Amino acid sequence: MSHTAVTSSATSKTRTQRLAYQISDFLMSNLAMAIYNIVRYYLLQDLITQQGFKSLCAFLSDNMVILGQVCFPVAMMGIYWLSGYYNNVYRKSLLQEATTTFASTFVCMIMVYFVALINDTVIDHFLNYEILLALWVILLACVYPLRLIITMHEKRLIAQSQIEFPALIIGCDSKAQKFATELGNLKDKLGYSVTGFVNINNDNNAPTQIGGLPVHNFNEIETVCKQRGITDLIVVPQGKDMDNILHTLNRLFPFNLPVKLLSDEKTDLFLSRGRLDTVYGTPLIDISSSNITECETNLKRTSDILFSIIALIVLLPFLAIIAAIIKIGSKGPVIFKQQRIGLHGKPFTIYKFRTMVVDAEADGQPKLTSLDDNRITCIGRILRKYRIDELPQFWNVLRGDMALVGPRPERQYFIDRIVKRAPQYTLLQQVRPGLTSFGMVKYGYASSIESMVERMRYDLIYIENISFATDLKIMIYTIWTVVTGKGL
Repeated sequence: MSHTAVTSSATSKTRTQRLAYQISDFLMSNLAMAIYNIVRYYLLQDLITQQGFKSLCAFLSDNMVILGQVCFPVAMMGIYWLSGYYNNVYRKSLLQEATTTFASTFVCMIMVYFVALINDTVIDHFLNYEILLALWVILLACVYPLRLIITMHEKRLIAQSQIEFPALIIGCDSKAQKFATELGNLKDKLGYSVTGFVNINNDNNAPTQIGGLPVHNFNEIETVCKQRGITDLIVVPQGKDMDNILHTLNRLFPFNLPVKLLSDEKTDLFLSRGRLDTVYGTPLIDISSSNITECETNLKRTSDILFSIIALIVLLPFLAIIAAIIKIGSKGPVIFKQQRIGLHGKPFTIYKFRTMVVDAEADGQPKLTSLDDNRITCIGRILRKYRIDELPQFWNVLRGDMALVGPRPERQYFIDRIVKRAPQYTLLQQVRPGLTSFGMVKYGYASSIESMVERMRYDLIYIENISFATDLKIMIYTIWTVVTGKGL
């Protein structure tokens, strides 16, 4: 099975819709700043006149005002992006849109105040509050209505079936057929268009068609997704075996499409580990995404990028010294490269300082590291003790293969063995693997499949409680681990 991302015909529509929101926000933010500068002039006319501006035209022509008119809307676009508003342009509720807009414009107002207004000499504090309130009201009055118009237009197109989300139902029993009918009845609200079913177990007795729609074998999924522009894979659990459900999810993640799970009495396990996708009809759980807000998702990725850039620049001389010591201490390359499995089962190359002899796996059999492993070099033992060997992974974080915090990435060889014993390992692929993790700070390195399963429990706890604040706590614990040398 290919791990290449499955392309969708909806991609261009999504980009167009996102661009419409972005252009709208940029234009309205510019308009808001222009209106605000006019309002500000009249609210502070006496003070502004004392500064030498004899007219509104003179004030608006000032270099600092023009600079603010150019720069602030750009900075506001950054805040709108961080709010997560552009992450999912089609699946947002009106309430979510309103709360996100209120919060992001409030942050924009605070930004403008601390950058431009805090130096205004206004003795009347009540007038200060008036200025701030005016800015917020103007931003809301300009940005929100056009956002709402675009969203309502989008919902009308969905209701008229001009925008559809082609979906495959993973399952082919009567329950799957019933749910497909339910989705059809809710098409004007959710936009799902069921194009077929999947016989996940390749059961020879399964029907070839259900309600006039084809039933595909599992090995046809990738081809069908590409041909029909599938946007969602919806799993309707068959039987009562939870392990079977988890194995099914594990097989679907590599297609890099949203995987939705029908909620019932057997899937309550996932309610705290996935994002609720819809409240219409029978609830769907987006099991391919962690239960973290869009805003925190963007903050997490932004902090990953900034921290990695700073770390690579600051640590460059230290990294060069370590590289020289490794080169002098033993034969072989300085950097160790290995394929690991990341977000949604996608493989990537991980980079570490080499801590073992070159032929550590000369027989081709993957091996885990033990406490007294004689394959570890002398300098390698020190590097592993203080986790220095992990520093090149800042490059993986910068590239987007990894995050600063997340479950540790494993090789496919070990994942296959872990999943046989603990199918819930599948859930860890909801997020990017991390340079450090809750499992690493609480358990440490694993030297056997059993210990990897034990460490996995901590990472599942992390998935349940994932947040930007949780990441900060784990980073602090990691720094303490490095300082005290509690690594292997």
